[in-house]
Amino acid sequence: MRRIWLAMVAVLLVIGAGMSAHAALRVISERNAARDRAMVAADARAAASGSTAFADQETAAPAAGVTGTIDLPDLPIPAGVALDSGVVPARPFSMAGASAIDRDRARQCLTAAIYYEAASEPDAGQQAVAQVILNRARHPAFPGTVCGVVYQGSEHAGCQFSFACDGAMARVPARAAWVRAARAAGMALAGYVYAPVGLATHYHTYAVTPAWNRSLVMTDVVGAHFFHRWKGYWGTSAAFNQRYAGGEPVPGPHREIQPFAPPTPEMIAAAGAAAVAAASAGETAAVTPSAPVAVAKASPVPSKPAAAVVTDMLPPESQILDRWKDSGKPLK
Repeated sequence: MRRIWLAMVAVLLVIGAGMSAHAALRVISERNAARDRAMVAADARAAASGSTAFADQETAAPAAGVTGTIDLPDLPIPAGVALDSGVVPARPFSMAGASAIDRDRARQCLTAAIYYEAASEPDAGQQAVAQVILNRARHPAFPGTVCGVVYQGSEHAGCQFSFACDGAMARVPARAAWVRAARAAGMALAGYVYAPVGLATHYHTYAVTPAWNRSLVMTDVVGAHFFHRWKGYWGTSAAFNQRYAGGEPVPGPHREIQPFAPPTPEMIAAAGAAAVAAASAGETAAVTPSAPVAVAKASPVPSKPAAAVVTDMLPPESQILDRWKDSGKPLK
């Protein structure tokens, strides 16, 4: 009898496990289907609205985890330069000759970018994001420093990495995740190359579909990010010829630049009229005769000398004779 009960319990456990697995698979499939529908809907909205719907995305990061992009002129491929076939790994990044300050600032900026852009990604995902940033530092379309690339455009709404201007940096980083991002940054700056993304300079998450990804070449999918490089000459290894020269700016978003409004014609006319009026008033005061001043006759009786007018805030002059000054003897 005991064996029968044990067999029945085992059968029930197997049935329950099978039902749980089926439910889990159904939930996963429904999530994937919802994600696919969202991506299709985003593509449809983009196609229906045309290029104006993505006008802001041409210069700014449209969402978290999305790099911005820059319009580059179409250039003919120079003589002797062949288009790369397939995914070409980047050259190891070198900071040879950089000062200790530049090395420290570059590590801080790259760590922040990896943390805020890919803290939840696996090691490969963090290394891929670091590779994109270093690829940009070598491309003439971007600043030639690591911090310059990370915080490019953060002084206004056109930041290239959304975390630099959306307030994400106000949150205190988690220590363990920050240390992990710092390790990935140190590896990249020491020359480690994440080859699968090649010469990618852009990426975005699977949750969004920016318009510019249609004009680029996808190099790889790592974690939750799609990585892209430019087409034509700008995406070849020959275009990545910008040398690292140091001079890293202070880590952190750039200070907001207040727009300067040039003076209007009305403001210029008002200022000119005020200057003319002030000059006319000065000339009138110079030519107007002043009232006669009464001159007192000299008195035969000498008057007392007037009290001296104090014109400074110094203490009164000492009344001690010079021979007693600094003598050390008490005065009687």
